[in-house]
Amino acid sequence: MILKTFLVVYILWNCYVFIAMGRDKRRAKLHRWRISETSLLGMGVVLGGVGLYAGMKCFHHKTAHKKFVFGVPLLMAFNVVVLGFLLYQGHHRLGLF
Repeated sequence: MILKTFLVVYILWNCYVFIAMGRDKRRAKLHRWRISETSLLGMGVVLGGVGLYAGMKCFHHKTAHKKFVFGVPLLMAFNVVVLGFLLYQGHHRLGLF
């Protein structure tokens, strides 16, 4: 049950990060207040790397910024390591491994 809840939260969070990238792109075109790059990258650090990457590709946003072009794939790799660790710890505690 905990794993299902975690996965739902993970998916919802990445959807939120994806939407944030779209909103930031729209605001950039309208010359309005923007979401800071630090905030966007921070969302990626907190297990939002997939949403951030999908938003970059879908909205063609931040694709010229080196810290996003190189940083977001690194964040995705970091997210995979953290997810793997969390899943391993969860299964290890339950005696499944």
